Amino acid sequence: MVLCESVAETGQVAAEIFASRIEQGPCVLGLATGSSPLPVYQYLIRRYRESGLSFAQCTAFTLDEYVGLQPYDSRSYRATIRDEFVGHVDLPTRSLHSPDASDPDPRALRHAAAAYEETIRLAGGIDVQLLGIGANGHIGFNEPSSSLASRTRIKALTQQTREDNARFFGEDETVPKLCLTQGLGTILDSRHAVLVAQGEAKADAVAAAVEGPVSSACPASVLQLHPHATVILDAAAASRLQNLDYYRHVQHLNDELGLLP
Repeated sequence: MVLCESVAETGQVAAEIFASRIEQGPCVLGLATGSSPLPVYQYLIRRYRESGLSFAQCTAFTLDEYVGLQPYDSRSYRATIRDEFVGHVDLPTRSLHSPDASDPDPRALRHAAAAYEETIRLAGGIDVQLLGIGANGHIGFNEPSSSLASRTRIKALTQQTREDNARFFGEDETVPKLCLTQGLGTILDSRHAVLVAQGEAKADAVAAAVEGPVSSACPASVLQLHPHATVILDAAAASRLQNLDYYRHVQHLNDELGLLP
């Protein structure tokens, strides 16, 4: 747990975790879309431009994709991650992978899901996985009721998630009802999971994920089972944590000892 004083600080802390691993040599990054990861990408882009942090030896995997959108569609998550991050650094385009959800035929989607899992495995697994959290506790597009052992698969989106994401679509466009998403079991396989959350709208979900029971009712709670998960919050997102004073105490001790998140 890392408690931050601002949205910008959450991005810096998470970005430094990524930078530390990247500087060790070739690695596999897990990338998320949405508003929470944006400060992370902005700081990594600044590190690339100002201090020469190179992504040339990195491989990257996105978490999810809408069913029926082509990779070049501006609303696709592959295009989004390219516009918000990959297109601003030296990560080769061939090293960016995303689920192929362009063919809505169920057989094609199941094949694409299995192929994505295999591609991650052949890359050696994900070293650092960036995550946001939905107001209902979803990570990736693993909505409530998702199996805690799930792998990349077809998933139906809740009406709330579709409404939350409607801002990325035009008034005359329909938000897709289905997606391909890495499963919770896939996310648990990452060597380091980094969840970033900002704002009071995420406070209930954060509290359920961190302090509630491990339950499919709050998919992000599966991170309690992860051997190396770091949760990075601004004050608003942390505001409903019952053990907030303890987390501050632990963070103070970690700072004194020079321990990394």
